[in-house]
Amino acid sequence: MNRGDLSNEQWERLKPLLPPQKPHTGKPNKDHRTVINGILWVLRTGAPWRDLPRDYGKWQSVATRFYRWQKTGIWNQILENLQAIADQGGNLDWKVHYVDGTVIRAHQHAAGGKKTAKKMKN
Repeated sequence: MNRGDLSNEQWERLKPLLPPQKPHTGKPNKDHRTVINGILWVLRTGAPWRDLPRDYGKWQSVATRFYRWQKTGIWNQILENLQAIADQGGNLDWKVHYVDGTVIRAHQHAAGGKKTAKKMKN
């Protein structure tokens, strides 16, 4: 297990919320835990999918599963279920509504005025 991968306790909490490991048709999926750990690695490091370590499987498979689950709403279902579990245990503070981790980069010329501003005479 790599640093940042799901612990056994986290995995046991998450496993029942995931779709079946074996689809009705086609070949079986790669292990959900390995794929989720790969997704978490990409999210944690900010690296492109192509830089995903081989330990997590083919980067194309991991990325495809991430986007497929996003499109079908599985990530939202997981979040809602985990929030409900945390709320039942009294571990969720509903006063905190929104945490934003985005960064908006300003244009290079938006840094401010001229560096050598003229002094005004009194």
